[in-house]
Amino acid sequence: MKRCAFLLAAVFFLSGFATIERLFAPDAQPWERWKQHNPTSTAHVDHAPWQAFLDRYLEVLDGDANRVRYGEVTGEDRSTLDRYIETLTKLPIGAFARNEQLAYWINLYNALTVQVVLNRYPVKTILDVDIAAGLFSNGPWDAKLIVIEGEGVSLNDIEHRILRPLWRDPRIHYVLNCASIGCPDLRPRTLSPNSMDSVLTRAAQEFVNSSRGVSIEDNIVTVSRIYDWFHEDFGSSDRDVLGHIAGFAEPELRTRLEAIGEIHRVAYDWRLNDAP
Repeated sequence: MKRCAFLLAAVFFLSGFATIERLFAPDAQPWERWKQHNPTSTAHVDHAPWQAFLDRYLEVLDGDANRVRYGEVTGEDRSTLDRYIETLTKLPIGAFARNEQLAYWINLYNALTVQVVLNRYPVKTILDVDIAAGLFSNGPWDAKLIVIEGEGVSLNDIEHRILRPLWRDPRIHYVLNCASIGCPDLRPRTLSPNSMDSVLTRAAQEFVNSSRGVSIEDNIVTVSRIYDWFHEDFGSSDRDVLGHIAGFAEPELRTRLEAIGEIHRVAYDWRLNDAP
């Protein structure tokens, strides 16, 4: 009862475009052991099997979310995906250079997401993949899906205990895909340490300038719930978040955002990014 009262009080004081969901979004809490890296390492992780999967099953759609042809994935290709993920889990990732680690965690997150959907397919939304323990769990994000260097690791661990707190780069949100239409696209190329900065910027631009990122109708600005859930990553205030978005917006959109000067609504489409 006290917890409910606290939550209600907290909602009362939320401002701007904040929603109650922000209260339940995972915080960025660093998992200290994954800070270890070797800046002199020249070793590379082979993501070719994941690239081959994307080449075969990802549909890149102009003006719409990229789609995965989950229903067409062969048993052989599922096994190849499983082996790729297993190979990544056996690497001593703490011995790699920082940028190599960043590409590793992002590619692993996206491949794991596709794997959990395939394991339960057909589903209408990834929220139906209820494999995490806990009374209030919804979806696969808290399930310990893999073991790396002796540690059980979940999708939430990768995103909220490794990527967000250790790199502190909001552009990372734009290259993580949660198998939903409302999410930033599953990218057609695997993440590479050699082109990381340009890819992160391009992904941010593509999402912001899509209707899934920002839309304006009758001077009402609607943005993705990502900016609400992870508000702290984009700035300390609603104006900071708007500034972040405007920084990646095309000139016409940026001008309209600056003229309106606030965010009014949030939206997110949880439907599976399944190919028709």
